[in-house]
Amino acid sequence: MDFEVLPPIPVADLTTLKLEQLVADVDDAAVDKALADLAERNTAYEPEEGRVAGEGDMVTMNFVGRIDGEAFEGGSAEGANLLIGKKQFIPGFEEGVIGMKAGDQKVVSATFPDDYQMPTLAGKKADFDVPVTAVAKPKKPEIDEDFAKGLGADDLKALRGFVSEQIKREYDQASRAKLKREILDALDNAHSFELPASLVDFEFNNIWTQFEDILKAKNKTVADEDKSEDELRAEYRGIAERRVRLGLVIGEIGEKNKLQVSQEELRHSLIEQARRFPGREKEVFEFYEKTPGALTELRAPIFEDKVIDHVIAEAKPIEKKVSRDELLKAVEEVTEN
Repeated sequence: MDFEVLPPIPVADLTTLKLEQLVADVDDAAVDKALADLAERNTAYEPEEGRVAGEGDMVTMNFVGRIDGEAFEGGSAEGANLLIGKKQFIPGFEEGVIGMKAGDQKVVSATFPDDYQMPTLAGKKADFDVPVTAVAKPKKPEIDEDFAKGLGADDLKALRGFVSEQIKREYDQASRAKLKREILDALDNAHSFELPASLVDFEFNNIWTQFEDILKAKNKTVADEDKSEDELRAEYRGIAERRVRLGLVIGEIGEKNKLQVSQEELRHSLIEQARRFPGREKEVFEFYEKTPGALTELRAPIFEDKVIDHVIAEAKPIEKKVSRDELLKAVEEVTEN
């Protein structure tokens, strides 16, 4: 019987890792912008007789679309709302509706994009018979005491406090995402040992299968990529090796420091997962009860976060004050890479 033995994993001295944590303060400008966005999302629309549809207006209409004189599936609707300026419909449709008022009817021509999700419609020109039933003007609420109370706050000051706390949580999450990537990079660079070939092959095959599935969904093949298949395979094998190396290192750090995921933490994660499927919570719970290994998928990210917290405590990252834009840009660069 042949089996593969995991190599010894000498964990680097975590206190020697050089880490930097980006920190952004919540200023009044950020709160003002968030409140303005909140007011925008709470904009009401009031129908106005004789109003001509323009930027920012809500148009209520019926329409029947035809291609070469024939109606097509999904091309008709009654009581549809179109918010002018949001580009919610295919190119040309919104432009054709601008200038209409309640009671008007016209044929609007528009063309489906070449990459439209329904291949049978992609690139096709369609004519829509559009009767408009109402045009409503936007009425954005004033950011005042009444606005705050309407959102459940005691007053405007309290609302600003809630908004500030929410922004701070978002900044903290962004900061942690950047720091976590930095920690993973540091752990990867600090460890070098022979990797179990079977684990690397397994991880590579998973990555390559996902890559092929994505290409298939786009009706493409490896030949359509900018790199050769050999180059892509080498690139993805490197990713597989990194994942296996980090998985082993994280597991070793957790084991040596007796980091464990409690049943309460696992239960909380399961509840959060179930909440993502309103009305189907029972199905989610049954799935995790009956599916071997499913709970492991919930446990893994919790365990990883515990290891990340441990590394942070050991390495003591240096805090660096940055602006909101600098923080979000740094996180965006991490996401892209």
